[in-house]
Amino acid sequence: MLGRLESSEGMMRDMDTKKILNKLDYYRIYMILAVIFILMCLFAPNFFNTFNIINILKGMSLNAMVAVGFTVVMICGQLDLSIGSNLTLGAMVVIGLQPTLGWFPSLIVAVLAGSLVGAINGFLVAKAKIHSFIVTLGTMTIVQGLIFLISKGSALSVNDFTLADWLEAPLFGLFPPRVIITVSIVLIFFVLVKYTKFGKGFYLVGGNKETAWLAGLNTDLYLILAFILSGTTAALGGALLAMSISSAVPTLGVSSQMVVIAATIIGGTSMAGGTGDIFRSMIAVLMLVVLFNGLMCLGAGYEVQIFASGLVLAAVVLGESYALYEQDKVKGQRPALMAELKKGAL
Repeated sequence: MLGRLESSEGMMRDMDTKKILNKLDYYRIYMILAVIFILMCLFAPNFFNTFNIINILKGMSLNAMVAVGFTVVMICGQLDLSIGSNLTLGAMVVIGLQPTLGWFPSLIVAVLAGSLVGAINGFLVAKAKIHSFIVTLGTMTIVQGLIFLISKGSALSVNDFTLADWLEAPLFGLFPPRVIITVSIVLIFFVLVKYTKFGKGFYLVGGNKETAWLAGLNTDLYLILAFILSGTTAALGGALLAMSISSAVPTLGVSSQMVVIAATIIGGTSMAGGTGDIFRSMIAVLMLVVLFNGLMCLGAGYEVQIFASGLVLAAVVLGESYALYEQDKVKGQRPALMAELKKGAL
């Protein structure tokens, strides 16, 4: 009797330890952001001032917008490599059409263009059953080629800076409208995906597609919608950036692609699907921007910034791989029975 009681107490302690570790894992991105921000405030010259904080928020807004749809795609257990090209497409379309259509119609066309690319990706993945890596690698190449063909490899710009001045001017002394728009969209989709019945379907599709189908979900529709959202938010992010600087270049989304992928993984979204959080992806983007900005204030070059972000990503991926390994070791085990077997062996 006493042995069983001790065994039960041991299992309770193990469960409490696992709960604590799970909590730490869930909030890891907030802790990483806090540590990096404090270190940069202490050691990086000219880091902690209003002008630089505004620049950090502006730098976060582009990739955070792109990360909204990309996170949903990864929650579904898929990958979208075309986000960089879609970002550039949105920027080039809105600037290219502005002299003819004006800002708002051009923005609509740019977003629809990104949505169309996303729909093609989703249809090929869901209906043609082609792996998302192959599909989006192909559309990335095709869209980027079209961009260079249309723009002839040169930058586009307009002379109307009225909207750009409004998007970039800080409100309340700290938050430019572009940042407010981005955070608002992040929060809206965070709530829709995380806390609505329809949104939770994305997690079920990514966690177990067969179970989702048995539960009555249209899994193909969910996949198509996820890719449409990814194409839409990528194009919208690129269009908003182009509108804020009144110009666009054919290589605008090249660096954003790896930042968004890294931030989404660092933010806790599993590449296996079924888990993830749009808001934490935004926080991870902010963390990387803070890291890049702080290193720049310290005088580090771009190569050092990429190396540092790679170290953070590698540490998180190794930690997640180890956690999955530990889970696989005990998958299917009954804790009470294992405790009894161990006791009998002793």
